[in-house]
Amino acid sequence: MSETTKDAGDKDTYALKSADLPEIAAPDLPYRPPMPKAYRPRIGMIGTGGISGSHLDAYRAAGWEVAALWNRTRAKAEAKAAEYCPGARIEEDWRAMLGDPDIDVIDVTLHPEHRVEIIRAALMAGKHVLSQKPFVTDLDLGEDLVKLAEDKGVKLAVNQNGRWAPHKAWMREAVRSGLIGEPISAHVAIHWTHGWTAGTPFDEIEDLVLYDFGVHWFDFVASIMGERVQSVFASAARAAGQANKVPLLAQALVRCEGGQASLVFDGGVAHGPRDTSFIGGTAGSLVSDGPDLGAQRVVLTTPAGIARPDLEGQWFNDGFAGTMGELLSAIEEGREPSNGARENLRSLALAFAAVESRITGREVTVGAARRLLS
Repeated sequence: MSETTKDAGDKDTYALKSADLPEIAAPDLPYRPPMPKAYRPRIGMIGTGGISGSHLDAYRAAGWEVAALWNRTRAKAEAKAAEYCPGARIEEDWRAMLGDPDIDVIDVTLHPEHRVEIIRAALMAGKHVLSQKPFVTDLDLGEDLVKLAEDKGVKLAVNQNGRWAPHKAWMREAVRSGLIGEPISAHVAIHWTHGWTAGTPFDEIEDLVLYDFGVHWFDFVASIMGERVQSVFASAARAAGQANKVPLLAQALVRCEGGQASLVFDGGVAHGPRDTSFIGGTAGSLVSDGPDLGAQRVVLTTPAGIARPDLEGQWFNDGFAGTMGELLSAIEEGREPSNGARENLRSLALAFAAVESRITGREVTVGAARRLLS
């Protein structure tokens, strides 16, 4: 082979020039928040803190009835009812909802340390439950609650609302439809500030970025790679000039059977925000990119060409319509919701392993860390 021929071949080998592919129509995928066909239960909400407004706004837009609210501070429940569901009654005791035969579904939005007792009581009362994320901080306890739900014949789902962010939902459905073949890699890189948490209760969470924030993306990776996730190595660091007490930088490398995944969280970057996700498969790839959660463009590349879907909606509040809509649809259809608690335990196992890896400096097998150590 001559040097000239060798050089030309090397240029192709090293991918210095991308292949020219035609633009093709994007496939029509069911990425929008699911809606039950006829099932319209009455919903009771326990906890009306800040995040509950996104739940209630989504439910109002979907036409779902919120029949009752409870909060430790009654005035907060009254304010939420006045804004989102004027017909809802305010309960003095959350247990009153569990005794109401007209309420089918309980939405629990409290923090993890207050949730377990209520979830267990709601399941015992025969209610379907949507739990705020993270579902539990102990996998064994989570498995007990999953078994209780199964024994009682009710559904237990988790409000992993990031699954129905339009770009994440479209990419997930593309993978499940086999458009890129078998997933080989899943990589997420988030470059925008989380410094707004300085001086708030969030600043007391040691693994604020890796766990409380990152659980959405660990869940995304788990929803793509499934049972193939094997182990994780993670680290965290303080960003130069950050005001927070806890680290705003974190990253994780995930070992998978026949593949790999990674997550990078630059939570201390104040300028030029960027949010990028890439999924590579045996028959194609997917990439989503944009400056924030609301401005994402997705590209599907296969041997047939390049597709650029026009996506509708926003993470807030379509994500919250997605989690409840999937639960209601699953109840109506007599199946397990895709955001069911049993499946969500895999996402939590990945997040818990990442936190333990950060603490110990060692690679941790997914499932070996049974509880959150942070």
